[in-house]
Amino acid sequence: MSDQGKPALEVIQGQIKELDTIFKQASEDLNTVAGSERVAKWKLRTIAVVAEHLSREDVKRFAETQPGPSFTNDFLEELSDEVEVYRNCLVSIAAKMKKQQEVNPGPP
Repeated sequence: MSDQGKPALEVIQGQIKELDTIFKQASEDLNTVAGSERVAKWKLRTIAVVAEHLSREDVKRFAETQPGPSFTNDFLEELSDEVEVYRNCLVSIAAKMKKQQEVNPGPP
């Protein structure tokens, strides 16, 4: 793995961990409104953070990611679905980066 790619992967993993913490806190507090607000703020911060480490294409992909419509009256489930959408996008970007690094390992 190249030194340039490693920090980007660490940044993505850190943002995923932060997102999981937000959801866990909202679940424990049973406060999905505050959880949703924290997720919205997290997304804005994450866009800025990953913009320093990822390609423009990947940043745009994450920034344009939106959860789909929800038809439940379970607010915690809706928050969970929103968190999963963002987590899955970041996991997908990280997997793509790992694959690229395996194909192009860079200088020894």
